[in-house]
Amino acid sequence: MRRVAVTGLGVVCPLGVGIAPVWERLLAGQSGVIALPEPLNQSACKIGAPVPEGETAQGKYCESDFIPAREARRMDGFIRYGIVAAAEALADSGYQAETEEQQARSGVYLGSGVGGLQGIADAAYTLRDKGVGKLSPFFMPSVLINLLSGRVSIAHGFRGPNSAVVTACSTGTHAIGDAARIIALDDADVMIAGGAESALVPLGIESFCALRALSTHFNDRPTEASRPWDTDRDGFVMGNGAGVVVLEEWEHAQKRGAKIYAEVAGYGMSGDAHHITAPAEGGRSAILAMRSALRHAGISADGLEYINAHATSTPLGDIAELSALREVLGSALGQASVSSTKSQIGHLLGAAGAVEAIFSILALQHQVAPATLNLHSPDPAAEGFDLVPHQPKERTIRYALSNSFGFGGTNASLIFRAI
Repeated sequence: MRRVAVTGLGVVCPLGVGIAPVWERLLAGQSGVIALPEPLNQSACKIGAPVPEGETAQGKYCESDFIPAREARRMDGFIRYGIVAAAEALADSGYQAETEEQQARSGVYLGSGVGGLQGIADAAYTLRDKGVGKLSPFFMPSVLINLLSGRVSIAHGFRGPNSAVVTACSTGTHAIGDAARIIALDDADVMIAGGAESALVPLGIESFCALRALSTHFNDRPTEASRPWDTDRDGFVMGNGAGVVVLEEWEHAQKRGAKIYAEVAGYGMSGDAHHITAPAEGGRSAILAMRSALRHAGISADGLEYINAHATSTPLGDIAELSALREVLGSALGQASVSSTKSQIGHLLGAAGAVEAIFSILALQHQVAPATLNLHSPDPAAEGFDLVPHQPKERTIRYALSNSFGFGGTNASLIFRAI
């Protein structure tokens, strides 16, 4: 199996756009959770974590710097976010597919957990109110999840493997893991991989409110709402964004003198076979995913120094993951720092795993574990864990694990190795 390097990073998230400003704001303890304006504040949950708009030079989202207005109108928000994050990741990597051979050996594997919710809702209203024959011919291409991969491949001339992942909140993690395997199996030399989401729209908010999954107790204190493992947690905070990485065969990256952030060392998957939304008791299948990733990485659990937990701030999910981590870590429980960066950016659904993988890679590069904010009264199930409350923690990190778990009982774990 061929080794896989990470050579480029791109992020669009509630803390901004661009690796440097987002990482700086993350370590500074800033929160991207805000009170939502109309018409997004009509449901029981009135808070969320949108992507802040402004000047690109200030680390904020300026769509016109990347996508012509005419084209932007033909894409749902998740596609636009993904395009921007992919452009950033490729620029960071310095890679271009210039020859036909390079194009054939370069691929795209991007996904979304929900896809074009706003576009679907708008089209449904158009059909209802104006009747047949009034839909835009661009409607379907604007909302299909695989059109993100399609548009990125067109933009950059990547003619190798082109696919999309749709595994709810595990999407970004599965995309990176699957793309790494494509390279490891010699089906490509370079892959753009990750996830994007723009579900912070009325239909998305109300849908998760109907499931009683969103936080509603902190509408007057938005930055305090996302509180993984805290006894006062009452649900997750939804966010928008995209995370994209450039993966590259190790020798290919070295030959062109690429900057290598980390190595994709391990990848594990599993299914709960339990319930459509609730996690399996004790996180028993999450255990399988993590142990599979450890096996592929060739390390034991005591080799893990940092874990970016899925930990969304839901009562059941947080405890299930802690139970799984306790079983996997065993006697090494106190050696690993475990944090949830969702405490600062909320839950980005299909983009979460990719953004959190990027944070895990940056933790390796900078040798610091990001903090878990709002952890004032840890759940009793957290006893013995180093959950990095309130402040980042400088420490040695050679291996970092990133977890993602999604509806339908889909689980994914990635392990990255420091260079």
